[in-house]
Amino acid sequence: MVNVLLTGASRGIGAAIAAALDATPGVTLARHATATGLAADFAEPDAPDRLWHAALDRLGGRIDVLINNAGVFEANPIDSDAWLDEWERTLRINLTAAAALSRHAVRHWRDGGRGGRLVNVASRAAYRGDSPAHWHYAAAKAGMVAMTKTIARGYAAENILAFAICPGFTMTGMADDYLASRGGDRLLADIPLGRVARPEEVAEVARFLALSAPPSMTGAVLDVNGASYVR
Repeated sequence: MVNVLLTGASRGIGAAIAAALDATPGVTLARHATATGLAADFAEPDAPDRLWHAALDRLGGRIDVLINNAGVFEANPIDSDAWLDEWERTLRINLTAAAALSRHAVRHWRDGGRGGRLVNVASRAAYRGDSPAHWHYAAAKAGMVAMTKTIARGYAAENILAFAICPGFTMTGMADDYLASRGGDRLLADIPLGRVARPEEVAEVARFLALSAPPSMTGAVLDVNGASYVR
């Protein structure tokens, strides 16, 4: 039995990951979700700690896999009087909460001596940046990728494996709104595949990394962006 804690499971990519894991025999899932799971507002500094302990209780004291997917994508124009507050809000939700949960996970896996797997859902923006109103989002996702690589290098010898996924536009409510606001056809022209990713495609990558990716892949960052950004 593999015990998984998944954040941001309410909708979009997170809901698709939850569905993929629910359909996998031998997986027990604790989901961070507003209505149907363990609630936690990551804008609150102590929320990751409370979520971790609640998930441990739900899963009988053992978590084998942590998938950090929760995040916000909110515009923050540089002329806004609230620019710094919005910067700090996005960094806290998108990066600091993931870091706090990852710290709990690494300590848990080291104490148990059995290792574990960390999967961070970052973004194409970590590498190619984002719009002028989304400095904070790109910075948070770049931080998530760097954190993943650091954990992979630091703890591989203890069988603690870390991976990141960098989706491009994905057909979620958030992506739909953004595509519409930015001129959907022009943005789609930048994707050689000719369409945005489906949440189920990202979910399949997450399930692979969480359950069956070979240990030698630790530190890998997998792109799911229709070749709109290649490294």
